[in-house]
Amino acid sequence: MLYALCSMLYASCLVPLFLARPLTLVLAPKDQVSGTLIMKWDNKLTFATFAAIIFLWAVGSTGCSWFKSNRVETAEELAVKGMESFEDEDYLDALKAFNTLKERYPYSRYAILAELKVADAHFYRKEYPEAITGYEEFARLHPKNEVIPYVLYQIGESYYKQLLSEDRDQTSTREAILSFERLLKAHPNSTFASQADEKIRDCRELLAEHELYVGRFYYKAKRYRAALGRFEGLLAGYQDVLESETQQEVEELILVCKEKLADLIE
Repeated sequence: MLYALCSMLYASCLVPLFLARPLTLVLAPKDQVSGTLIMKWDNKLTFATFAAIIFLWAVGSTGCSWFKSNRVETAEELAVKGMESFEDEDYLDALKAFNTLKERYPYSRYAILAELKVADAHFYRKEYPEAITGYEEFARLHPKNEVIPYVLYQIGESYYKQLLSEDRDQTSTREAILSFERLLKAHPNSTFASQADEKIRDCRELLAEHELYVGRFYYKAKRYRAALGRFEGLLAGYQDVLESETQQEVEELILVCKEKLADLIE
């Protein structure tokens, strides 16, 4: 509406400037044979009039577009814009649209979509801590929503994506297990249950490798008591994910550690 109004004002100001100028009829050079007459404006244009025309043209071409570009988008428009960007894998623009939607229209029926897609956009941008925060917030605000199984799975998946090798800190591994177990406890029959089970096993295998790595480190350093604790804990907590060869190695290492400790006592 502002754009149309601005165009009308532009035309109403510019047209009289031309109409006020003398109009003469001249013979068009290329039509001299036929004698056709055409209208031609007097070219004696004052500087002030010319400046006014240029100013009004600038207002018409840029000023109105300024009003148009600053029109506030509706909640539905922001939702559509965000989804289009998300489907195009432009997750940064999707984040901008959905965050704007959340801020401007917190009580809109599209706000819940924005909350979920903000977390999803962070996840696909590999911003996993931010994704976890978004999913946790969604789960807290909408605990009965039908997408909660998906949200809980994504929390576990966000931790799972941050897993490190067996020689590194395993905090994310443990958090992933807790998150997937949370899903299985609350929604054991969800479509994500089998995937959660697989991821839990992967995480437990990694934790077993970590315990073995630390145990071997202590063993090589001749810290046999610490090594023994790791090896015994490995058999007690992760025997179901150990390969038979690894289990046999651990059992032998346990015996050696006990012998070394006995020798120290003597």
